[in-house]
Amino acid sequence: MTQDTQLNTWEVFMQARSGANYIHAGSVHAADGEMALQNARDTYTRRGEGTSIWVVPTSAIVASNPDEQDMFFDPANDKIYRMPTFYTMPEGAKAI
Repeated sequence: MTQDTQLNTWEVFMQARSGANYIHAGSVHAADGEMALQNARDTYTRRGEGTSIWVVPTSAIVASNPDEQDMFFDPANDKIYRMPTFYTMPEGAKAI
């Protein structure tokens, strides 16, 4: 049996400019958060992209199961008032 010798996996989220959403950029291996930030910087910002980086241990992410999407999302389907489909975006508005 082969023993896993990889460091922990961290998911990397980047913000392109101040006020913008964070976008998943990929993942890195690191022993701790500080090392994960440095590895993410070295891997994903070689050309000066981004103004901020978040790193999250992959093990901390909880996700829904795509096979259960009908059951999981069904309660929200009858609440259309929660979706901003009736709102018109003001002209000139940025990063809302």
